[in-house]
Amino acid sequence: MKIERKSITELVDKGLQKNTSGIALATKRNGKWIETSIEDFRTRVRHFALGMDQLGVKRGDKVALHSENSTEWMIVDQALLALGAVSVPIYATQPGDQISYILNDAGAVYYIYSNDTLFNNFKPWLDKVGSLKGTINLINTDHKKAHTLDEIYAMGREKEQKEPDLYQKLKKEVDPEDLATLIYTSGTTGNPKGVMLTHFNISSNVQSSLERTPFDPEKHRHQKILSYLPLSHVYERMINYLYMYMGLPIYYIDKLEEIPDDFQTLKPIYFATVPRLLEKIHAGFHKKAGELGGLKGKLSTWALALADNYNLDNPPTGFGRLKMKIADMFVYKKLRAFLGGNLIGVNSGGAALAPNLMNFFNAIGIYCNQGYGLTETSPVITVTTPDMIKAGSSGKAISGVEIKIADDGEILAKGPNIMKGYYNDPEATRAVLTDDGWFHTGDIGRIDEDGYIFITDRKKSMFKLSTGKYVSPQHVENTLLNSRFIEQVVVLGAHRKFCSALIVPNMDTVKKYFKDKGMAYNEQDPDFESNVETIIKQEVDHMNEILPKWEQIKRFALLDSLLTIESGELTPTMKTKRNVIQEKFRDKIETIYKKADEEQD
Repeated sequence: MKIERKSITELVDKGLQKNTSGIALATKRNGKWIETSIEDFRTRVRHFALGMDQLGVKRGDKVALHSENSTEWMIVDQALLALGAVSVPIYATQPGDQISYILNDAGAVYYIYSNDTLFNNFKPWLDKVGSLKGTINLINTDHKKAHTLDEIYAMGREKEQKEPDLYQKLKKEVDPEDLATLIYTSGTTGNPKGVMLTHFNISSNVQSSLERTPFDPEKHRHQKILSYLPLSHVYERMINYLYMYMGLPIYYIDKLEEIPDDFQTLKPIYFATVPRLLEKIHAGFHKKAGELGGLKGKLSTWALALADNYNLDNPPTGFGRLKMKIADMFVYKKLRAFLGGNLIGVNSGGAALAPNLMNFFNAIGIYCNQGYGLTETSPVITVTTPDMIKAGSSGKAISGVEIKIADDGEILAKGPNIMKGYYNDPEATRAVLTDDGWFHTGDIGRIDEDGYIFITDRKKSMFKLSTGKYVSPQHVENTLLNSRFIEQVVVLGAHRKFCSALIVPNMDTVKKYFKDKGMAYNEQDPDFESNVETIIKQEVDHMNEILPKWEQIKRFALLDSLLTIESGELTPTMKTKRNVIQEKFRDKIETIYKKADEEQD
């Protein structure tokens, strides 16, 4: 395909012209959906841009945006892009000291936030950012020094009356090679790095990703897109631009726990997700089937078992295909109805999707695929489509992007989507970008004979046992996560004799299983803890059978609470901070290996 050298605003403008639904975006607040028409969206973007111009924000200026997903987020974003300013998105979950570092490093001139909860998290560091000229609030605030959204709109309207052609003039001055955003990578170690992405870096990715969309937007003009992943993350942001470019309305949910109701209300045709949500949906289906009695329960359990054992690489034929049709008639169509009934597909990113989950959702009639990319690649490098899907693979390279595997197994990528470098960090830039444009992803993988890429681990995550064998912990973790009884797992063993793991059991699934088996399922029962250890050991032993001997988990310890962003164990993009976890649970880890040594003696 021919990739046009366009700015992000040009693509969005073109898409809004194709949108026949009348709705550009919608946000759920306090249980109610607030829809914004295409005309209102355009007007608000224009007025916010002119209001920011009135405040002195010019082309190339950095502006921080600290907010949850919302229509306002996208209005601010599009206004800044139209000005040629550079947005610096901040995760709603980002701690105050990191926000301070990012704003100082970027030299942000304004800090835009959605509500006082987020503002108060950052307030102690506010005076430490010398470049700031002011703050702007989007929804409501008690911070008297902050400009409000309505104030900025009013300033923009006044500016428009005095200079009616200014907005179009500013937009035309934006070059596709202009910096569009600084996205600070969360970083599992050290301070975050500011990834410099241009308009064309992202717009090229939008255009190339359009080829891999599993549905025809022309046939779904009035259907809805659901969005819940943070817009601060480059993937959800890029794919939102893609939805808008296709002319489809986007609906931002309020609370993730309400998503089952949102499925029923919106009946979306598509959404991007992370494996965690798919794991929860999958477990929920099994839980519901277990609660059904009689013939319905048996039929549901049988149908789910068929889907669990489905193999995309070797789909059933003959009688096996007939069984799938029967299962679809009586069970799968009800599962699809739970997800709204119109869902064509979901795209999983952010972490590797376990093959069993990809197989399961495709088996029940929902196209489930995954892609691969990084913030530095705007982000998509590869993605699958219905006619090019292999379980466990992230697909083939998109148009305009080249990939190859280095001698040490690292994945390298080249194309118009590759970042310009890390802001204020030429040394880090030189470490990952070659003179001829190849980007070192830091991921280890392989490309099969058909051109499909398989990601095995992060280069920095791999470790060597004291025996000399190299271990790919992510591969082992993904294998263990195939168990419905395991919620989270961290594999350890650097410089040790064997691999161990810290495991968070899926307690809902465990308790339901114990109850069905007539075992202790109450945490106050004296046998409960030993029962949990027994079932997890059985699962670990089962998964070990498909792992190389040196990657098998010899011992594990259970954790009684989830690893979270708030507790510092996960990055804002849900990646494991291995160093933090190893330090925090040092005693548990040492006990694992001490007991092994004592038993050996």
